[in-house]
Amino acid sequence: VALIARVPLRRFVRAVAEPATIAFATSTSEAALPRAMEAMEAIGVPRQIVAFVIPTGYSFNLDGSTLYLSLAAIFVSQAAGHPLSLVEQVLLVVTLMLTSKGVAGVPRASLVILMATLGGFNLPVWPVYIILGIDALMDMARTSVNVIGNCLASVVIAKWEGELGKEAPSEIAMEAIRM
Repeated sequence: VALIARVPLRRFVRAVAEPATIAFATSTSEAALPRAMEAMEAIGVPRQIVAFVIPTGYSFNLDGSTLYLSLAAIFVSQAAGHPLSLVEQVLLVVTLMLTSKGVAGVPRASLVILMATLGGFNLPVWPVYIILGIDALMDMARTSVNVIGNCLASVVIAKWEGELGKEAPSEIAMEAIRM
């Protein structure tokens, strides 16, 4: 998406490094929200786009959670010896895409969604306990992916609207990015 929209990658990566690190360290995307918004303003995304896209993305653009839930559900089915047909896999992924929209921004909230969805597909929950041992590490990674995805969405929308870099970033945003 970044390449198709011709997003300035170096600037974007530099700007998103701190919010992604905060998300990684805390396992919660809410902790990174202020820095993510400041960073996107500092690279030229207008405040009105940042203020709409990033908070909305926290509810509806959870790329990391969706990817994790899909792979974890397939792992559970295979670990339980219950292989899913292609149609069942697609239905499971679509279901998880919809249910992941309700994932709270707190550590390990995805496990609740995963267990609830597994019950709907008559899959056992016990393989989730295998995942539980490494979930803290995976939670840090998926939270970072969620934050990066939301930041990228704001830059792409600003680029598509022809607004990227049109207005000068505020002094507060520039100061925050320099810290």
